[in-house]
Amino acid sequence: MRITNRIHFRNLKGDIFGGVTAAIIALPMALTFGVASGAGATAGLWGAILVGFFAALFGGTPTLISEPTGPMTVVMTSVIATLTAANPENGLAMAFTVVMMAGVFQIIFGALKLGRYVTLMPYTVISGFMSGIGVILIILQIAPFLGQASPKGGVVGTVQNLPMLLGNINPLETLLAGLTVAILLFYPRKLKQYLPPQLSALIVGTILSITVLNNSGLRRIGEISVGFPSLQFPTFSAPQLQTMLVDALVLAMLGCIDALLTSLVADSLTRTEHDSNKELIGQGLGNLVSGLFGGIAGAGATMGTVANIQTGGRTAVSGLTRAFLLLMVVLGLSKYLTVIPMAVLAGIAFKVGLDIVDWGFLKRAHKVSPKAAFIMYGVVALTVFVDLIVAVGVGVFVANILTIERLSNHRADQVKAVTYDDEEIELKPEEKQVLEEADGRVLLFYLSGPMIFGVAKAISREHNLINNYESLVLDLSEVPILGVTSSFALENAINEALENGREVFIVGVEGQTEKRLRKIGILDKIPSENIVRDRAVALKEALSHVKQKENHLNAEVMSQQEIG
Repeated sequence: MRITNRIHFRNLKGDIFGGVTAAIIALPMALTFGVASGAGATAGLWGAILVGFFAALFGGTPTLISEPTGPMTVVMTSVIATLTAANPENGLAMAFTVVMMAGVFQIIFGALKLGRYVTLMPYTVISGFMSGIGVILIILQIAPFLGQASPKGGVVGTVQNLPMLLGNINPLETLLAGLTVAILLFYPRKLKQYLPPQLSALIVGTILSITVLNNSGLRRIGEISVGFPSLQFPTFSAPQLQTMLVDALVLAMLGCIDALLTSLVADSLTRTEHDSNKELIGQGLGNLVSGLFGGIAGAGATMGTVANIQTGGRTAVSGLTRAFLLLMVVLGLSKYLTVIPMAVLAGIAFKVGLDIVDWGFLKRAHKVSPKAAFIMYGVVALTVFVDLIVAVGVGVFVANILTIERLSNHRADQVKAVTYDDEEIELKPEEKQVLEEADGRVLLFYLSGPMIFGVAKAISREHNLINNYESLVLDLSEVPILGVTSSFALENAINEALENGREVFIVGVEGQTEKRLRKIGILDKIPSENIVRDRAVALKEALSHVKQKENHLNAEVMSQQEIG
């Protein structure tokens, strides 16, 4: 059932409960992702508020909760690090501009109705991509997990500086981060319905830090801006403009994938169908406004969405309630958040990275298919050590090539050229009789199913196997789609037959197949009476033509003998 994101209050109680639960989950995640991105806790909070509010108000999935997510944070971290290194004075402002640009891209994707194409990616690529992002998030948390500032160079820089990080470990911060991960890993299932594990870990870690570990010099979040954020005007730099455009496109694409995959999860739980294009517009507006007010980018969050639905949320009121509650926290309680230890946030982010990795498929990919495992592991490696967009591009390209090869091999089996009865082609008794009577002089060229470009080689091969015939019957009655390349392969076969004085009959062309053959001009070369609907009729006409030609030749021979 497709639904629109109309706001109503018929499910007010469930929506309020859903919004409150989603807000409780969002608070520690927003702080964590804001700090992890390098933009600060304030940017994470405003990203959660603004993306969540506008995506709920204008999106196409009523139960979707949108906020900064692990995958989006990984890209934001890279964007902020790159731009601040290139332009220390304006780098952060340029990073927020990238968030605005990403929002504009998403709005354009939605306006062009590209939503249904976003998630049309092979699972191997999505799994490898998300697992790679999870690995990146884990690696980026190593330094704060060990009680130190993250080294420059992102993943590669962290790996290169690992001996130094281990040598300068801060035991207390590492202990606190490890305790946070332990709480998240072993949190009692019964308690989850009352208090989310992330918030519990945040509370326990913070209480320990201000009591038992109060004077141990732990690094903390620090000051969080109180009040509404100031407007961030778009800031550009000519040397970095191309980088900003590419980063914005990557951020937009990742946000689209993240949001629409979560929308599918929401659909399965609510038994409804979301509006992909409207959702992209809502996500775009959310990111555009978030960037304008100094918030980091966000997307649909699976954890918050599932919690929202399970506690009664069914309309956009739940998402709006969540945003309003977070706003109240920022405006009234932000001073109490300053003492949260950085180590606790590192532990939460570390666990998020572990959750993003597709462990189930990683373990069994090689059993499912060696080719699938190759694609998935390759995408993971490219995502971690090269580039996100390169990983997706290469993964989709390789996966599509392998898929096209399989489809082409399968479709090639549906290309048959026969002059006698063939068990692989279901022939009527009268058709068998015609072929037997023709004695190899009538060639039945039978195609079935979509003729994609990979089938062109099979068409040429099958046609070239048989040369000694006098009439060609081309049966396209079971071909719903005829690709351009396959069309030209058929044209070559028809042209060769016509050039050798053979009669050509075409059977069952209609729909897209007929349009394609007419545009190419193939049907103009065939007499209209030779284009028929019934294969038996075409075979009889072909046989009749063979006999007429044979009679004509016999008459010529007799005439020459009489003259002689």
